[in-house]
Amino acid sequence: MQILKIDPRALNANPDDARQSKSSVQADALLLATVKAVGIIQPPVVSPQVDGGNGYLIQAGHRRVQAAIAAGLEEIEVVVSEAANDNGAMRSMVENIAREPLNPVDQWRGIERLVALGWTEEAIAVALSLPVRQIRKLRLLANVLPAMLDQMARGDMPNEQQLRTIASASLEDQKEVWKANKPKKGDTASWWQIASGLSKTKMFARDASFGDDLREAYGIEWADDLFGPADQDNRFTTNVEAFLGAQQEWMTNNLPKKGSILDVSNYGQPELPKKAERVYGKPGKGDQTGLYLDRDGKVQTVHYRMPEAKPAKGQANGGVTKEHTGDDATVGKARPDVTQKGHDMIGDFRTDALHDALARAPIEDDMLMALLVLAFAGQNVRVDSGAGGALYGGARFGRHAARLFTDDGRLSFDMDTVRVTARAALIDVLSCRRGMSNSGVISRIAGEAIGADAYLPDMGAEDFLVCLSRQALEVVAKDAGIEQKARVRETRAALVEHFAGDAKLVHGSALFAPDPQDVTALLRHAEATDADDEGAEPGHEQEDGVSDDEAIDPDADEVMDGADDASADGLDEHETAYGIAAE
Repeated sequence: MQILKIDPRALNANPDDARQSKSSVQADALLLATVKAVGIIQPPVVSPQVDGGNGYLIQAGHRRVQAAIAAGLEEIEVVVSEAANDNGAMRSMVENIAREPLNPVDQWRGIERLVALGWTEEAIAVALSLPVRQIRKLRLLANVLPAMLDQMARGDMPNEQQLRTIASASLEDQKEVWKANKPKKGDTASWWQIASGLSKTKMFARDASFGDDLREAYGIEWADDLFGPADQDNRFTTNVEAFLGAQQEWMTNNLPKKGSILDVSNYGQPELPKKAERVYGKPGKGDQTGLYLDRDGKVQTVHYRMPEAKPAKGQANGGVTKEHTGDDATVGKARPDVTQKGHDMIGDFRTDALHDALARAPIEDDMLMALLVLAFAGQNVRVDSGAGGALYGGARFGRHAARLFTDDGRLSFDMDTVRVTARAALIDVLSCRRGMSNSGVISRIAGEAIGADAYLPDMGAEDFLVCLSRQALEVVAKDAGIEQKARVRETRAALVEHFAGDAKLVHGSALFAPDPQDVTALLRHAEATDADDEGAEPGHEQEDGVSDDEAIDPDADEVMDGADDASADGLDEHETAYGIAAE
């Protein structure tokens, strides 16, 4: 090592210099003022060129050399040393970090250059006095889309959380989102919008109760979140459906005695059986245990106590019939065949099929009128009674009513128009979609009555099959003649390929046939109405001050009685089916 005086213009820049982005104008102005005032205090470090030239290559001090040239210095002192094996890449990295901090983009690129030259992450961490974890973070950030890196190098940096989200996404996703949100020349990027487009729900391995067997069966692969706390297991997956499916299967296989799997409300709280009382302290011998998944997908446990069974009529206090023992509550609840997302999809399938059937299927006039009555009994229909008689969604139904009028404002009794209008009104009212628009059992009854099952779409696609449990998927495979595979995803892939041809899948849970218990509950409304009619007193005053006798035309009694008898006879005859049918 020796010190020479040399013209700064004769020195050659090092292509492996860590500082590729320009330093700030203020920093360069400050350095130039210092050089003009006192000269260069610490000589730059150079090395002889090794590619056959007779010049010198700058190893450290590029900004000082440029400042000397700008200051008009004819000669400067330099320290001549032998070039390192990495052509001075590590020396340049340390030199620049120790002085004006490198642009973050240059730090990421510099570390990647050192790794390419054979440096290990541990060696880089020791040389830069940084934790190995920080080096791994920077290496991950170096995988950001080059176009985004160029934007960041201009000083337009996202915040830390946005940077984490962007760096964790694949280059394909980054390219697609950047194409949609690329800023105009000279503008700053909308990093929050870019991060939002790349964000995905993460399910962490620390919250998983299942082991490697179920992880492999469901095709779950862990990735490491290098931005998480160092003292936690930060492995995660974005395959939410597979994670929740594995958790559900684990709960099914590990139910405790007197245990059950509970549903969760929209607020993330477990839904206990009716009349159950939650136990917050130590559970007793007769208490029951419920397992459920919280919003993070973690298995949680809750204890609850069922009320004591009441003795049946005619028995002593000590005698309890089998049907009152509460045994049903202790039976373990297996994982449902279809997930909540799957039920949402089934609701959409049913609604579309029902609407197609209402629009195109042959429907007799009497059945059409009966369906109209059913439609307005749906749980998604609201009518305000009273003098005004306002119907919510009046603007929607007004367009149907307008078809029933002639040009001069009189009702038209053309049956073709009535049929078209009735079908259109039924399509607006009846719905199987989950949520506020759901008509309940009414839509299921109507759908089966008009053969809407024939209009259900093919459900053999990936987006629906992923909503089925392992057991339900095996049943579908067996019915389709597909050999079960070792892994769930392999069986699912085979089913997708099978149903991609002429075969069609209509899952049994999507059929319109209603639950008999729901139909029975509907029939109870008629029983309650009959009981109210029998208990009504003659001359009972209505809210508007008009009695029943005054409100009903006496001449219409015989007609109304005959209609009631016919309705009652029809209900008795068909109550085993739906509670109403066309004669």
